[in-house]
Amino acid sequence: MDEPLQRLLDAEARAQAVIDEAHRERQRMMDEALAAVRDAEQRFEADRAELRAPYLREAQGRADQMVAELSRKYGERQRMLRELAVRHEREAVDAALALLLDPGV
Repeated sequence: MDEPLQRLLDAEARAQAVIDEAHRERQRMMDEALAAVRDAEQRFEADRAELRAPYLREAQGRADQMVAELSRKYGERQRMLRELAVRHEREAVDAALALLLDPGV
């Protein structure tokens, strides 16, 4: 009866050794996977500026274009307001002169 019991104990010891080895292998695989993820994150962070650069250049170009368009519109509006002011000034001077020259009107 001791022999079957001893074989059972030996089988249990071998099974425990297999389980322990599987745990170690699992831990090693997890450590490798975590290291790979950390490396990928570091590469991504390092490349992020390079990835964003084309979009930033495009946005800067659109912003420059919008500023140029607004400047053009502002300049045009300013020119129109000056012309209007000059015309109104002329009309006011003409009306004042007409009033001074012919107060009965």
